[in-house]
Amino acid sequence: MRWRAVALKAAFIFVAPEADAERDRAVVDSPVVHLTVVGVKDYQMAVKAAKELVDQGVGAIELCAGFGVEGAAMVKQAVQGKAAVGVVRFDNHPGFDFKSGDEMFNICNRQR
Repeated sequence: MRWRAVALKAAFIFVAPEADAERDRAVVDSPVVHLTVVGVKDYQMAVKAAKELVDQGVGAIELCAGFGVEGAAMVKQAVQGKAAVGVVRFDNHPGFDFKSGDEMFNICNRQR
């Protein structure tokens, strides 16, 4: 396997009650990946964090399993193709009493 000559700038965004994107973050810097981990309390904070990360040169964003389909779409739309967006998937997240983030943040009901 051949590694990239320049480290990939990537991010992992997780959603958790009372998380704050300014306070709840960490950086893991390895020779092949510069990973920023950011905690957010809801989809709106995730959209804001994703835009900021892209402005800092992040080219890949992975979303935690707490993001439902609608939340992932919101982040993907927000970055406007400037970063690849992927999702770890639980249909019903064990950390959210086996609900999806879409249900937790009432996204499905608002868009209908």
